[in-house]
Amino acid sequence: MSKVCEICGKHKAFGGHITRRGLAKKKGGIGLHVVKNTKRTFSPNLQIIRALVNGSVVRMKVCTSCIRSNKVAKAGTGTRTAQA
Repeated sequence: MSKVCEICGKHKAFGGHITRRGLAKKKGGIGLHVVKNTKRTFSPNLQIIRALVNGSVVRMKVCTSCIRSNKVAKAGTGTRTAQA
């Protein structure tokens, strides 16, 4: 089960969380020092939605930025009937 957006290809990114200790120089200390750099991952915010693709309804994994920018057409629920 891959964590990749099917529209834009957004996937897991890697980075780090830097931990600093000490009092800043402008506050009267000797400056901030890097204590450790913890590796971490950034996952995209993927949602499974029902989308219209070539006139048929399919389930897709799409990131929220693609949903907000209308890059994918969401399908209706199909449970309501039209009443005259």
